[in-house]
Amino acid sequence: MTQYHSKPVSEGGIVNWSSEENSIWHDLVERQLVLVEQRACKEYLAGLELLNLPLDRAPQIVDINKVLKETTGWQIEPVPALINFDRFFALLADKKFPVATFLRTREEFDYLQEPDFFHEIFGHCAMLTNPQFAEFTATYGRLGKAASNKERVYLARLYWFTVEFGLVREQGKTKIYGGGILSSPGETVYALDDDIPLRSTLDLHTVLRTPYRIDIMQPQYFVLDDISQLYELSQKDLMSYVRDAMAAGLLPPLFEPKEVTHA
Repeated sequence: MTQYHSKPVSEGGIVNWSSEENSIWHDLVERQLVLVEQRACKEYLAGLELLNLPLDRAPQIVDINKVLKETTGWQIEPVPALINFDRFFALLADKKFPVATFLRTREEFDYLQEPDFFHEIFGHCAMLTNPQFAEFTATYGRLGKAASNKERVYLARLYWFTVEFGLVREQGKTKIYGGGILSSPGETVYALDDDIPLRSTLDLHTVLRTPYRIDIMQPQYFVLDDISQLYELSQKDLMSYVRDAMAAGLLPPLFEPKEVTHA
């Protein structure tokens, strides 16, 4: 259950954000822009420039959709705070990125488990202007739509370690493209600077077998050689890798289990 509920969206793609919500958006974006400037990958920064997100107020869906439509043909789709996996995969397969229309409260300003409007828009939409990232995400949706429940659990790790928490090499430096990192001030610093996490070259078999927790700083990140590698992944027989990973089983977690890890 969640304390948050999505706000209504008009037929024209307009949300009636309150003055407090606009203020929260401003404070979140202003704080994060300083961090991502030197830490985000060039594809993300180019997408952010295209989106031209307002600082003084939360953006409107209609404006973001105009940019996404012109660049990659994607759209964002307003959804309730929580949706099931069937709808999630179906939307991605149709090049629609689900976005809950609520913003976190000031009491959860630094972290909340539910993906809010700031996380989805600031964290993810800039990368959706990149054709290679966008194609990978649509392919992931198509595969997930047709997958069994257990296959989806393994597929989820691919999404987690790329779209949400992915790193990429860029001119000898490591940069961020994952929206889960780019919408978190603490993890934006931790992911690149801290000595604790492992940063491994992305290996598909390993990624699919690596457990994760959603409520901690990640103990391991996987690094692409280039964003084009995502497109290359989308052209592989990913479900054969999923089946191999299922047969091999999970690797030992690099964290203390909270209750149960993904099976």
